[in-house]
Amino acid sequence: MDRRSLIKNAGIAGVLAAGIAPAVHAQATVRWRLASSFPKSLDTIFGTAEVFAKSVSDMTGGKFQISVHAGGELMPAFGVVDGVQNASVEMAHTAPYYFYGKDPTFCLGCAVPFGMNTRQQNAWMYEGNGLKLMRAFYAKYNIINLPGGNTGAQMGGWFRKEIKSVADLKGLKFRTNPFAGKVLEPFGVIPQSIPGADLYPALEKGTLDGLEWVGPYDDQKLGFNKIAPFYYYPGWWEGGPELDFYINTKAWEGLSAEYKAIVEAAAAHANITMTAKYDAKNPIALKQLVGSGTKLRPFSQDVMNAAFKSAQQIYSDLNNTNPEWKKIYGDWSKFLADQNAWFRYTEGTFDRFMQQQKL
Repeated sequence: MDRRSLIKNAGIAGVLAAGIAPAVHAQATVRWRLASSFPKSLDTIFGTAEVFAKSVSDMTGGKFQISVHAGGELMPAFGVVDGVQNASVEMAHTAPYYFYGKDPTFCLGCAVPFGMNTRQQNAWMYEGNGLKLMRAFYAKYNIINLPGGNTGAQMGGWFRKEIKSVADLKGLKFRTNPFAGKVLEPFGVIPQSIPGADLYPALEKGTLDGLEWVGPYDDQKLGFNKIAPFYYYPGWWEGGPELDFYINTKAWEGLSAEYKAIVEAAAAHANITMTAKYDAKNPIALKQLVGSGTKLRPFSQDVMNAAFKSAQQIYSDLNNTNPEWKKIYGDWSKFLADQNAWFRYTEGTFDRFMQQQKL
């Protein structure tokens, strides 16, 4: 087994024990900057980039340092693709679906409405064709991508009023990701794309009638429950949204094989750490929110069915108009169909049974 494969497969804890240290310590000192799309107040999402940077430093004995900068520090939260593309920074940490306006194909590397859950997304990326297909797409943006975290299925968001049917969506100023906004537009929703750091004041001032961010842990920290009483589920627009580390191609190619392997291992560690943190913290936060008066509600079947139909129409339109989308969506959709056929027998049946038990 070569050194790079050993690092990739051994994991962070096993790197030094595997005898890699001498080769790594012979490497040149490297300093990069990472532009995040997220505020420092969120130890989950922003913190994942810090986990990544610390892992890279630990595995190189401090010779590879990556400074992590919150959204707005070096560039706007939604400006990080441009920043990496033009080499203003070496890398970024972001949610690819923020860049729907550049090309909806970005979203397939993150989440699309009624898409994959976290495990399915990881399977497509690591063992399917996901990473290969997305890298071919990102090449024109001078980007190398690595999966960099997943929140798990998200909540449907906070609303000032109840949403009992599709009719209740009309005229609603709602912050969500751009792709979900396109799905909701036919129902009279007025989608808003606002960075996380600006959400609370927008909701407080009435600029927004509702919003979605991630889930109970982050939402409680941001205080949305203090303004909007109704908390809906599920976030059908992101069943398993992947965040990515975007790396400038020239910066990536300038790394040694050892450093590339370390970056890959650190990203994989960050990827699983984010999901684990959300899965551990969300149940506690949800109990606290409901205990303090939050009104938990499911989206009606009416809303779910209408949104599903709207999403399928958008996918059909994109297949007819966007060659980049069509090339990747065909593989993605086949993989999802196979995953759902499998999950329905094992994971789905087991989960439904366990969720009915009193433990």
